[in-house]
Amino acid sequence: MAQAAAVPTPLPVAIPLRDVAPWAVFAGVILLSLLYLVGMDQGATSLTSGGMLHEFVHDGRHLLGFPCH
Repeated sequence: MAQAAAVPTPLPVAIPLRDVAPWAVFAGVILLSLLYLVGMDQGATSLTSGGMLHEFVHDGRHLLGFPCH
């Protein structure tokens, strides 16, 4: 009868918070910018002129529950 070999289990590596914080801030800024573009960009406070951005994200706005009419 063959003996089973012990398989070493990998231990999780601790990542310091100071290494994660800049990436978390960067991701937060990107996500808030996308939320503004999809949900809040109605024209009055628009960053772009014209209605092209509004029409481009129109269906996504309805899908996320933002009123746009």
